[in-house]
This record gives sequence, C-alpha cells and structure tokens, in this order.
Amino acid sequence: MFQGIGVLRGEVLEEKEEEKEKFYISIKTPTSTKKYQLFFSPRYRRSWYALKEEIKNNGNNQRLIVYPRILHLPGRDKPHQVRFQLVGFDSGSNEGVAELADFEFKLAGKWQFIAVCRTPVVSIYRNFTETDLEYYKSLEQDKRKRFASASHVPLLWRDAPVPPFRFNPKLEKDQQGETFFVKIKAKFLPDRDLFGFDSLMGVPTTEFPKFIKFKDKTAKQKPGKKKPNPETKQDKGDKPFKKPVKVKSP
Repeated sequence: MFQGIGVLRGEVLEEKEEEKEKFYISIKTPTSTKKYQLFFSPRYRRSWYALKEEIKNNGNNQRLIVYPRILHLPGRDKPHQVRFQLVGFDSGSNEGVAELADFEFKLAGKWQFIAVCRTPVVSIYRNFTETDLEYYKSLEQDKRKRFASASHVPLLWRDAPVPPFRFNPKLEKDQQGETFFVKIKAKFLPDRDLFGFDSLMGVPTTEFPKFIKFKDKTAKQKPGKKKPNPETKQDKGDKPFKKPVKVKSP
C-alpha cells in the first residue's frame, strides 16, 4: 500500500499567531536549528491532547510519530515547504514504526518527477477503501481535491535501480516509459529539507495499489469523450501484469 510515516525527535513549541494556537517541532542540526509546523487531523485529535499533557508533565523534548506533508509552490525555483502531521508520540513501540530510529521514514509510492520540484519525489496517494470512497463522494468538489491529493516527498536517491518517471509532453502515452512503485526506508535531512535514501524495503514494481484519484467534474468535456469512471484508479490496471524488477540487495 501507499505509505509515508516516520519518527522525529525535537522540542515541541507552541506559538500564538493572529490569536491562533500553532505548534512546531524544533530540530537542531550541526549548522542550524530548523523549525517545522505540526498539525493534526480530527482522526488524531486524542493523540494531540495526549501530547500536550505529556509536554506539561515531562517537558517539550519529544519523540513524535508523523506523516510527512510537503507543500510545493508553483514554479520550479520556489522551494517546497516541509510540514508534518502528528500521528502519535514517545516510546518507539508504536505498531508499524517500532523498527525506525529517530528521523527515519518508511516511504512507499510512485517514484517520479513532478513539474514544481527539481528533485524527484515519492508520491504517496490515499489508499483505496470503500469507506474512504463513500466519504470522498459525500464531499463538495473543492474538498474532494484536497482529500485525494498526494504528498510528494522529495528524495535524494543516487544509483536508484529504476529511474524516476518523467512526463514528456512531446511523446504519446504509450511512449512515456515505465512508472515504478517503490518501497524504501529514508532519512529526513533537516539541513536540506529533503529525504535521503537509506535502504530498499521491497522490490520496485510496475504494479500499483489502488488509490483514490480526484476527477475534476467542473472541467469541460471534449466532444466525443466518454465520461470518466468513478474516482478510483489502479495504475496500469488495464495492461498485462509485469513482474517486479530484479535488483541487487543494497
């Protein structure tokens, strides 16, 4: 499945901005101190309240379980902004991240270039479930796009066994080349606001998990075009199965 989760350690800070309460995690590096915004979804509201109580009792130096949330701005010359969504905190025993050290992340997604980032990214989409699909259909059009949007995590990966997909507008669809799903362990690099490849956690493959894909129903439909299918997608699902790419163990 698509996945992006990891561990940060630093000081959790509370600040008031325009009468609004905002939280950040401050991380010391060899050259500076970096500060990243923290936020939470309603699903993890209890974790947020529990973290505030933990800070009150034991101080603001905390080990957090987070999702990476990267904001890419229009224009390749504008730097992206790194933010994190709180999932949990402390102990290191949380299911699914127990094997991760501080600043390590598990990333699973589409390995590609996007137009607004010079660095290739791992694009993490929302996994398809019937429950999420029904919720998606209940949303207004502008909220659907936000719900289905991917998190594009910029990744430094030298000597990658498969190339990141790069769309070429001059080529037809069947000439674009392969797109790969990768599953890796990466290290967050706060000095560079990037993630660096650490090790493979699975063999790169051209088969993708199903995910929810936004369809812009406000766009004008070209004559002769059929209406799009429901908002689900499985990359290359209409093509014959292709075996995973064989790569040497790191």
